[in-house]
Amino acid sequence: MSEKKLSFTFDNAWTKLGKSASKKALKFAEGYKEFLNDAKTERECVTVMVDVLNKKGYKDLDQVKALKEGDKVYRIIKEKGLVAAVMGKRPVTDGINLLGAHIDSPRTDLKPMPLYESDDMAFLKTHYYGGIKKYQFTTIPLSMHGIIFNERGEKKTISIGEEPGDPVFTITELLIHLAETQMQRKGSQVVKGEEMNVLFAGMPIEDEDEKKKVKAMALKLLYDKYKITEKDFISAELEMVPAFKAQDVGIDRSMVGGYGQDDRVCAYTELMALLDVKDPEITCAAYFTDKEETGSNSNTGATSRLYENVLAELLYKSKKNANDMDFRTMLANSKMLSSDVTAAFEPNYKVPDIFDKLNSTYLGKGVGIVKYSGSRGKYGCNDSSGEFFREVVNVFDKDKVPWQTGELGGVDAGGGGTIAVYMAQLGMDVIDCGVPVLSMHSPFEITSKADIYCAYLGFLAFIQKCGR
Repeated sequence: MSEKKLSFTFDNAWTKLGKSASKKALKFAEGYKEFLNDAKTERECVTVMVDVLNKKGYKDLDQVKALKEGDKVYRIIKEKGLVAAVMGKRPVTDGINLLGAHIDSPRTDLKPMPLYESDDMAFLKTHYYGGIKKYQFTTIPLSMHGIIFNERGEKKTISIGEEPGDPVFTITELLIHLAETQMQRKGSQVVKGEEMNVLFAGMPIEDEDEKKKVKAMALKLLYDKYKITEKDFISAELEMVPAFKAQDVGIDRSMVGGYGQDDRVCAYTELMALLDVKDPEITCAAYFTDKEETGSNSNTGATSRLYENVLAELLYKSKKNANDMDFRTMLANSKMLSSDVTAAFEPNYKVPDIFDKLNSTYLGKGVGIVKYSGSRGKYGCNDSSGEFFREVVNVFDKDKVPWQTGELGGVDAGGGGTIAVYMAQLGMDVIDCGVPVLSMHSPFEITSKADIYCAYLGFLAFIQKCGR
């Protein structure tokens, strides 16, 4: 046989989709951009998703006593996580086809006592969350999102900087003219964590008895609008995120630029896939977890037993006299796509060993399937079996879903992890599968609309047809 027939390459996804599907991809991205704008924090993601689920006929699992084929349910995990499911025709002990994305993103959070005044300006002290290049989060407009409780325990939802006419905030930077010493620092220290203080106010209150007049004015404005005091910051959860909206990128509008695409691009596509499941043979479910960027810990991260409990409840509410062995059997028979983004090859940074061109995912070549992640010697990874990899590929090929594969950078370049390893510990087959991203973990990440649509197509094919 000729080399042409024996060799294999990944083609451009736009070409493989064709004109009709490419138009659908462009339209699909419009809803995705709206989602990015409306859901900039994990709490907002849950709120938006639950609203969509309710409109599509899903019911809170707490309100359902027994489950049968075709039932659609969800469970909120501490306001920061979510599980949704559609019951299939086959017994749940045959396993569940799962998708799992995380809905937290790198950002900077306010410290418990954030507000201070210095040199006639008021600032907010922050502690960055997740892996970021700190200098990328300076000199950009920031908005404040989160919750805060007053002394009566009443929860106030905060969102400042997103609506037209809202003020925004920012972290200032040293001018280049005076930055000679700063520019000698290592890249990780160009801006230090304790220098990431948000400019909050600059007008003094008209009160001669106040020593810190700008801070006093800021506190007065907060109290007038939200009835909160400085003490209320201690128990608050307030996040500073980029204030700009998601936008089309490129003269051809083929890409999306925006904050939080890691991993909300996979969260949105898996939600849309779940909503489009029809009469599934196997029960289908979607995880939306918190705290992935800091290790998936806490009771809202993927390591929390609360997510596992939802799967158990699907079993016990659908099978009479179910027992622990039934639950373990269900988990062992389950299959999951850990729906997390992967690094797209960066043509502007062809530094040797950062990327392996033969084993990288590329923007615009389809959804990426990653057999293992981890770092260097595959440390901390889930290394999917060849059997399961082939099973997923066969499902994608049968539905003509453009896909590609690669690793998260060169062997010794670094790496990263996903929730796959925690799901695999339950005994299920798991592989990473998601959208390639340029400028990952920056305030303005880039994805291809073709890859976004391919992720949706792939996720839908997997949960509806894998294992049939």
